[in-house]
Amino acid sequence: MPITAVEPKRLYRQIADQLAQLIASGEFAAGSRLPAERELAASLGVSRASVREAIISLEMNGLVEVRVGTGIFVTRPPEGAVRPGGDGGPGPFELLAARRMIEGEIAALAAKAASPADAGALRESVVRMEAMLDDFQVREAEDRDFHLLVARASGNSSLELVVEGLWNQRAGLWGRLQQHFHTRELAVQTIRDHAAIAKAIAAHDPEAARAAMHRHLSRVVRVFQRGVDAEAGHAAAAPASARPERPVRQAKARA
Repeated sequence: MPITAVEPKRLYRQIADQLAQLIASGEFAAGSRLPAERELAASLGVSRASVREAIISLEMNGLVEVRVGTGIFVTRPPEGAVRPGGDGGPGPFELLAARRMIEGEIAALAAKAASPADAGALRESVVRMEAMLDDFQVREAEDRDFHLLVARASGNSSLELVVEGLWNQRAGLWGRLQQHFHTRELAVQTIRDHAAIAKAIAAHDPEAARAAMHRHLSRVVRVFQRGVDAEAGHAAAAPASARPERPVRQAKARA
């Protein structure tokens, strides 16, 4: 048998696979309620963010249904349902952490190298986003273009490809998390953040550009994390009588 490459398994996929196995074995029957996200995180020894990513993966694959204020319920998966983990790629919080680290440095470099044309293109992007505030699809496309423009302003075409690659990982779980927690308020703040980044780059202030990019991506993390915590709190508040008696088996992985 030929040797094949081993793919590192993401933490949320490990959690999703373990829960899927418990569902398949009958540990959690169709219609039963899973423990609250807070309880799952404690039992598995991981963060609630990682549990939330796993639950989203299970939900996308038709294995569970999240009912706000009630809990997480096992469903009967549709015929030919994709195995958990089939969505692939990094989890949303993992991706945001990588973007914060990488794009912060790219913004600082752009502040050193940006031409007047680059600075003008960034300002125009902010104006277009403001004009399309209530058009999600157009605004998202402009959001992507802004981050690519920052990378282009760095003068390093490889960094532009890096940012494009990071953006292209925003699929699967990212889309579902955004559907759950993205708000108009966050969109307004995103435009303000972009304006601050563009201003720092135009002023050729690397430290301010780096800090503005960090604030921008950290804000998205906080909004998504608040949504995760709120849903975990709703599930924890569900009646104790609805909770299953069987505990989740301990996992060795750590967040």
